[in-house]
Amino acid sequence: MKNPAEKFLPDSVRKSIEARIAEAEKRTSGEIVVMVVPSSYHYPLATMTGSLLVALLAALVVTFFASEVILFERDESRWLFPAVFSISFMVLHEVVKRTPFLKRLFVKPSDMKEEVEEAAVYSFYQRGINLTAEHTGILIYISLFERSVRVIADQGINDKVKQEIWQEIVTTIVGGFQQKEHAKAIAAAIDRCGEILAAHFPLKPGDRNELGNEVIIGR
Repeated sequence: MKNPAEKFLPDSVRKSIEARIAEAEKRTSGEIVVMVVPSSYHYPLATMTGSLLVALLAALVVTFFASEVILFERDESRWLFPAVFSISFMVLHEVVKRTPFLKRLFVKPSDMKEEVEEAAVYSFYQRGINLTAEHTGILIYISLFERSVRVIADQGINDKVKQEIWQEIVTTIVGGFQQKEHAKAIAAAIDRCGEILAAHFPLKPGDRNELGNEVIIGR
């Protein structure tokens, strides 16, 4: 199965975004990294809760229908509930696990926010974005299942830029998703990051590309 992040950003779109990053970094010694992941967490509790609730409802409905309409004997219908519940649960567990919009129904927004935050911070350090010479790396982290965006800037940038600026960039990208213009929104966010970096960290002689411009497709 194709990675949802690759479907979200096909090759032609990724290349255009990478070119936008390269263009933005021509004006600054800072680094911009874009990362897209299908999900920040697999939410096993949501899968379990959803399949349990729906399987329970299905078993109750089938048992009631069999008892009242088909007129099963009590001894016969007594075994119907656990049988229907067990089969329904096994089937639904796989369905909910593999169907994002169903699973999302059983995940609390606060849990999604926490998982995206944790995954974005982990990716920032795991990918070495904190290791630039002047601590001027920016990560634009996009998590598709949660429909969430997080922008993380290294300490060198945060010493000079207010946090509200990063929320503006998040709003730009999320707005683009809602309008089904995510490629344009990401490009606009990259341009804005380039402006911010150029204002505080202009390009210096001998500067090199420390992190590369490739869009990171996570799993």
